[in-house]
Amino acid sequence: MIRIRRAYSAPLPGEGICYLVDRYWPRGITKESLGARAWLRQAAPSAELCRWFGHEVEKWVEFQRRYAAELDGNPDAWQPLLEAARRGTITLLFGAREEEHNNAAVLKSYLEEKLKEV
Repeated sequence: MIRIRRAYSAPLPGEGICYLVDRYWPRGITKESLGARAWLRQAAPSAELCRWFGHEVEKWVEFQRRYAAELDGNPDAWQPLLEAARRGTITLLFGAREEEHNNAAVLKSYLEEKLKEV
């Protein structure tokens, strides 16, 4: 199972192993308080894509398409997450205020599709 959670929110029971999947470290959060096993910056969208998107909801569909294309071109970035998800529950942590339209939501959907392929 794959879950997502905002890095600023309290951990939830049963969230399994947590991974930070943002390009930038969340402001004001210490490594200890985040509780992530790893920071997988390479699994985040490129800086250029993040700037283009700017969390503008009207760009959401195109953002998903572009981010998936970046992920397709860099399987080494998301493969560890896929393997961890095969072993148990993982939670993808993100820093954005927008809880529905963010990179972790796209990455979750992307990984769930990959889990179905095998």
